[in-house]
Amino acid sequence: MTDILVSYFSATGETKKDAESISKACGADLFAIEPAHAYSEADLDWMNTNSRSSKEEADPDFRPTMKGKVSNLDQYSTVFVGFPIWWYREPNIIRTFLESGDFSGKKLIVFATSGGSGLKDCAKHVQSFAPGAKVVEGRVVNSPMDAVKMAAELLRA
Repeated sequence: MTDILVSYFSATGETKKDAESISKACGADLFAIEPAHAYSEADLDWMNTNSRSSKEEADPDFRPTMKGKVSNLDQYSTVFVGFPIWWYREPNIIRTFLESGDFSGKKLIVFATSGGSGLKDCAKHVQSFAPGAKVVEGRVVNSPMDAVKMAAELLRA
């Protein structure tokens, strides 16, 4: 039994690859944060203001429904939270995930994938949705090797 969980949301598979690499390198459990209704390619068209993701992300109070939740959250002391950067921040489904459990006393390590945006205020946002957690800002990773290096550094800290 491990006390590390790698949770991630991945709409296109990029964040999934990095999360899987972290999980394997750390001997951690893996949890996919999945929307109840998967995103199609058209849903993810960020250049279309009428696409599903554009509409959802325009409303910071919107909470997409998740497929499931972590049933044994109590066993984890460290939880990686990974996601693609959408509109310069974490996708709303990350907020759904954080509000679905009690992360008090846990170390949350935030990491993201992005084609050009940084983490900006993501760690601060995660902290606001996981009161009582110790949130650690990771970094944007764009390869499994970057993800493993980041994880090793932050687990030692």
